[in-house]
Amino acid sequence: MTSSATPSPASVDPREIRRVALSSYLGTTVEMYDFLLYGTAAALVFGPLFFPDLDPLVGVIASFGTLAAGYFARPLGGIVFGHFGDRLGRKRMLLTTMLLMGVASTLIGVLPTYAQVGIAAPIALVLLRVLQGVAVGGEWGGAALMTVEHARPENRGVWGGVTQMGAPSGAVLATLALALAGLLPDEQFMSWGWRVPFLASAVLIGVGLFVRLRVAESPVFATAEPRRGGRRIPFVEVVTVRPVNLLLAVAAGIAPFAAQGIFTAFVISYAIGIGYDRSTALVAVVVSSALAIALTPVFARLSDLVGRRPVYLGGCLAVAATAFPCFWLVNTGHAAGLVAATVLAQSVVVTAMYAPMAALLSEMFDTHLRYTGASVGYQTASVLGAGLSPLAAAALLTAAGGGTATHGISWLLVAAGLVGAAAIWFTGETGRRDLTDIDAT
Repeated sequence: MTSSATPSPASVDPREIRRVALSSYLGTTVEMYDFLLYGTAAALVFGPLFFPDLDPLVGVIASFGTLAAGYFARPLGGIVFGHFGDRLGRKRMLLTTMLLMGVASTLIGVLPTYAQVGIAAPIALVLLRVLQGVAVGGEWGGAALMTVEHARPENRGVWGGVTQMGAPSGAVLATLALALAGLLPDEQFMSWGWRVPFLASAVLIGVGLFVRLRVAESPVFATAEPRRGGRRIPFVEVVTVRPVNLLLAVAAGIAPFAAQGIFTAFVISYAIGIGYDRSTALVAVVVSSALAIALTPVFARLSDLVGRRPVYLGGCLAVAATAFPCFWLVNTGHAAGLVAATVLAQSVVVTAMYAPMAALLSEMFDTHLRYTGASVGYQTASVLGAGLSPLAAAALLTAAGGGTATHGISWLLVAAGLVGAAAIWFTGETGRRDLTDIDAT
């Protein structure tokens, strides 16, 4: 397609940007539903069903090991789908990643257990988890770019924020799906009930694909396409020509992902360990995720009005400032304290950084590198932040003697917040950048 036949973002039909935003939101919601659903299932059923010959505690650790495998596969997905997304187009990769995630999740739902097929069961589980990670690694970058590159410059933040609403939406759906399945008697839940939420993802995938098939390719990509001949491999060019941008993207992303990992995955097990009911801990996470959905467009719009850097920098500094107060609230032992801590940390602080992230990372890279650069930066930060922070928090708590000795965890959050603040400071303001200038620095 030539540039003369391609509309610029300023001339895109408003109905098209709404359709693109809905497509990105639904796609990210479904992808994160499937990805996070696995995490909850790992805690509840995968140990006894797929690692029954191990000590129960070791079996749980093994099931969480398969969970980590998905996180470590995400940067690979960013590299692979980023490469083809920068060469062939954003839309094709979004359809591919959604199909890949749908197949992997549906197969998990029908996967035989260890008792049925032996060692083949956990091996297949790990492989399917890796496929989930690869799919998620390629999904976010394409979804973010489709909305940001379709949007008018003055509205890139708010439309990119629609994509960001998908993650907390997926978290709410995944938690509720397994909570409903958990209402079954234990024998039925362990036999077949846990499979239903995975199989239900096939319906969500169908809806997402239907919407995505109706959207047009990114106008920014299509306009730049004729000028992309002779380029090197996108990932190679990112790490050789734009290494500073990539490092800043990773460093900036550590703060929101570290806080998110600690105040979702870790805080559930920690709260239960110090005496909270399991239902109370899950309610706290669901409430904070639901409020994050509502506040995401607020912070995203604010980033359009005052700039990405002030909003994101404020969130990073807030991570450091609230690290100790949030755990003080959790350690009160009152349900209100736990809910207040998760709402403050996840709904407000994390969302202040997460909401403008789609626009921010998209604006940090040239058109012919944008899918790769934004995806690899985002997914690497997710591994270092959300993937490793719960493990680091557990290790720090153990080293401190357990109980409510959370000072080390708070200092970890302080460090993550300051690293993110330094990264966004040196990144500078990106909100006024012309995305159609593929050779911009």
